Amino acid sequence: MSAVAYDPRRRLLLGAGGGLLLAAVLPRPARAADAVEIGMSGTPTGSEVWFRPRGLLIRPGQAVRWVNRDTGNVHTSTAYHPANGKPLRMPTGAKPWNSDYLLPGQSYTVVFDTPGVYDYFCLPHEHAGMVGRIVVGDAPDASPYADTDAQLPAAAVAGFPEVAVILKAGRVD
Repeated sequence: MSAVAYDPRRRLLLGAGGGLLLAAVLPRPARAADAVEIGMSGTPTGSEVWFRPRGLLIRPGQAVRWVNRDTGNVHTSTAYHPANGKPLRMPTGAKPWNSDYLLPGQSYTVVFDTPGVYDYFCLPHEHAGMVGRIVVGDAPDASPYADTDAQLPAAAVAGFPEVAVILKAGRVD
């Protein structure tokens, strides 16, 4: 055996190089700083409310941060999921979320790992049509949740952008 094989400095350098290589090829978790932002807002009178963008295409593992930009209203970002008292309008097995009430200036971030179509709403403003749709990765461009439309307010159903439009544009305001 050569003396080089036992050189502790060489082993340290080889170990550190291997760690750097792994860090470069392994996926890293999304950080809040890497998040795509969706604004939550409305008119000064509160007569209209919205998410902007209301349709968004992202890649698996990407984060979305909702920010309440409304100066006089609270909003939520809440997944359509039985855990939130709503029909399932997201991929089976994906983790549901509910931001709870966000005061002006507050934000909430979710990382989307499972490909598919995610529909969400604002708890106090669902009946006003404050809904959004996120497409993660590839998805069929047909309406995936038409069978649950009758369980939602008409304004909410009308507010969802078509999946095909999101896939083509990447973003629908």
